[in-house]
Amino acid sequence: MNDRSETRLSANELMLIFAFWTFIATLSSVNRLLDPRGFGFRLASPAGPIAMEFIDSWLWAVVTPLVFWMTARFRIPLLLVMGVVIAVAVDLILDIVRLQILPAPRRFVFFSPWREIARFRFVNQLLVYIAVLAAGFARNFYIRYQRRQREAVELRAQLADARLDALRMQLNPHFLFNTLHAVSALVDRDPAGVRRMIARLSELLRHTIESRGSDEVPLRDELDFLRRYIEIMEIRFQGRLKVTTSIDENTLDALVPNLILQPIVENALEHGASRTAEGRVEISARRNGSDLLLSVRDNGPGLIPQNVEGVGLRNTEARLAQLYGDAASLTISPAEGGGVIARITLPFHS
Repeated sequence: MNDRSETRLSANELMLIFAFWTFIATLSSVNRLLDPRGFGFRLASPAGPIAMEFIDSWLWAVVTPLVFWMTARFRIPLLLVMGVVIAVAVDLILDIVRLQILPAPRRFVFFSPWREIARFRFVNQLLVYIAVLAAGFARNFYIRYQRRQREAVELRAQLADARLDALRMQLNPHFLFNTLHAVSALVDRDPAGVRRMIARLSELLRHTIESRGSDEVPLRDELDFLRRYIEIMEIRFQGRLKVTTSIDENTLDALVPNLILQPIVENALEHGASRTAEGRVEISARRNGSDLLLSVRDNGPGLIPQNVEGVGLRNTEARLAQLYGDAASLTISPAEGGGVIARITLPFHS
């Protein structure tokens, strides 16, 4: 079934068709006036031939939308047959109009349509029809090409959304498992702390459900989510964790991938701060030209290769690549004075 956009012409297209045929009529009229072999400036009134030029063109301006409609409906053999019919009809209409506007030659006592058809005088109109037919096919091809381009863009967007959803589905269970593991570790030692952890965990789960369809969130929302996660971890660490933040206020409205910092902080806690007597984590955000720079630093034992291969970090890299391509990056490197620093660079936009 053909797309309706192939058979229905817009108002702009109809105006363009009328303007095109009017332009053709104008050129033909000027050519008649200036051609020394024709009327030139010797006639007192060349209005009749000029009127015929405009009537001829405007008649085709009326027929052109019909031809465009047929190109999207019928096959070429039928289009050629219909082309002959249209060419004959146009030629006969012009002959009748010509007899009314121009003086008939003396040899034309009676107008005979069959005689005109037998002389194949409609061939010129058939050539015009073929040109219009070619324009109709070109229009249909262009519309189908545009539609395929739109479909390709939509499919790529759907694929990107599906991949991001898959990455989030991997990330959330991983985050939930680690948090529940932290809760189970304190059930016997700190029941009150466990209750607070469960309350914070329910808030986090509500946040993840409500923001499921959001690929990006303002940095202030991301930090608010991170604060609740850190509260859970502070209960788990029983006073052995200190988290500091250094956030440039100009970056709070910047858009960042949803849940982008949590796996980085989790990695810093699991492989850094938890390995020391007093764990410290520093979180910072600042703007550098057209980029937003986020960093998470811990005071752990340093960079261990297997610690940078976790699910959270792999998913973070994949999400950055999916959303920003080469414009974003995640680097894990040793920090000066010990520990590890994770840096996220992404385009600044709000």
